[in-house]
Amino acid sequence: MTVLALLVTALLFGGMVLYSFGFAAFLFNALQPDEAGRLLRRACPHFYLFVLGASALAAALRFPGDLIGAALLAAVAVTVIPARQVLMPAINAASDAGDKRRFGLLYGGSVMLTLTHIALSAWALARFI
Repeated sequence: MTVLALLVTALLFGGMVLYSFGFAAFLFNALQPDEAGRLLRRACPHFYLFVLGASALAAALRFPGDLIGAALLAAVAVTVIPARQVLMPAINAASDAGDKRRFGLLYGGSVMLTLTHIALSAWALARFI
């Protein structure tokens, strides 16, 4: 179970880092900003589902051996739900309405939340050592 928990936690961490710093950056370098934004809008719900599934599974697998690590991963799973269901639609609505100030605040919040998720998963991953 510990090896599987390690692999799922590593997948979560790596997937979030790749999406946030690789995929998104690549899109904005390869496409026009409007096109990149549209593609990211379509990809984000899938990203959040990946984070939800991987973090919940990693928390469940880690639970018997490391309560702190399991709690860190569960915190990611719990907080990604409102990010997907509330924050993401609010970001899209602000973008559609052309409200740049609101968009900037909401998008900045989503970036901070994602960075927090990455940090929590890194902390949980480091606890395997």
